[in-house]
Amino acid sequence: MKHISASLLGAALLAGALAPAQAFDFHGYVRAGVGSSDGDSQACFKLAGAQSKYRLGNECEIYSELTGEQDLVQFDSGMKLSGLAMVSLYNENDRTPTFHNSEGNNGSIRLPQSYLQLTNIPGLPGARLWAGRIFYRRNDVHINDFFYWNPSGLGAGLENFAIGDKLKLSYAFFRNDGIFQQYDSNRHDLQLSGIDVNPGGELQLGVSYMDPSGKVDINGQKVDPHSGWAYTVQHVQSGVLGGKNKLALQYGTGSGTSLSGTVGPITNDSSDKSWRVLDAFDWQATPNFGGQLVGLYQQDRTDSGTQKWMSFGIRPSYAFTEHFKLVTELGHDRVQPASGPTRTLTKFTIAPTLAMGKSFWSRPELRLFYTYAQWNQAAQDAAGDNANDPLSSSGVFGSRRHGSTVGLQVESWW
Repeated sequence: MKHISASLLGAALLAGALAPAQAFDFHGYVRAGVGSSDGDSQACFKLAGAQSKYRLGNECEIYSELTGEQDLVQFDSGMKLSGLAMVSLYNENDRTPTFHNSEGNNGSIRLPQSYLQLTNIPGLPGARLWAGRIFYRRNDVHINDFFYWNPSGLGAGLENFAIGDKLKLSYAFFRNDGIFQQYDSNRHDLQLSGIDVNPGGELQLGVSYMDPSGKVDINGQKVDPHSGWAYTVQHVQSGVLGGKNKLALQYGTGSGTSLSGTVGPITNDSSDKSWRVLDAFDWQATPNFGGQLVGLYQQDRTDSGTQKWMSFGIRPSYAFTEHFKLVTELGHDRVQPASGPTRTLTKFTIAPTLAMGKSFWSRPELRLFYTYAQWNQAAQDAAGDNANDPLSSSGVFGSRRHGSTVGLQVESWW
């Protein structure tokens, strides 16, 4: 990627007359908190086999992203060369399962984004040409931090190439998916957006092809990775109760069974298949009343059988004054493994909140929270003997299959 970035910069310097560019933009995100469970440190609840957990009053880490974007060159033609870099800082407490890959420790400092981009390109209105490591066209559900469509990685691409008045075509080539990936892979991502299908409704299409290369070391053995495909069809409806609704249908085979557009398990072959349907709805029905809800169903089929994951969650927020809200969240996960009984986890949180505004999305927020969770025997058994997992019989709640935590958290973005 050093060669790609250098080539991009060289092409830009030869493209036309130069003018100095001074603009610098700094923005970021941070969340931090403290809590107590049964007199011990804060416990956080996540079901084995579920790919996410409901966040409110259920985050046992300090996390921050600090981003700087600098205009580098302004051309007489109006084209602009800029660069972006992001540093992420992560530190988990000592009473939570390892939900993030921290390479065997409790903290990490990473550079998840670092890229160059050309914008305002003559003849390509609204498009950008980029190269480097990038958060690329991500779609997530805020209340459970689930990035269900997220083809990010290290590569280069042309985004939002106009076809006619409304259609936008984006193509990207990636060589590596993320900061934790341990192997190289070739991945092609193609997306078409701006397909008007109804008033206020847009259809978005995406396809990713994965072609991991070379033998990969897994558990001390060299194996041949498999290729794969991932497909996404998404409908976005705007103007619904002051918010929007996103309905996504996703299907993947082989190493495309992550469904997000990134490379999944590379030992999967064409007989391994996954599919997911997800609906996420944000609303701001009045200036005081907003929220988000999500429902999803996923199936993963391998030689070992079929695993099913179902999830439903809702977080309503009501502002009594300009700076005081009451926020609650209910989340339920259910996992039916390929063999064995079905696991369930239900979590409820209530959080009196000080905020800068009435909106569901206004930040910063300072929350005093109480969280209660209940799970079944199958969920406890699946947690094993991990003393850091509160669902385990070796965890903070012992053989009980319910527990609670109280705490204080701040969250902000700017």
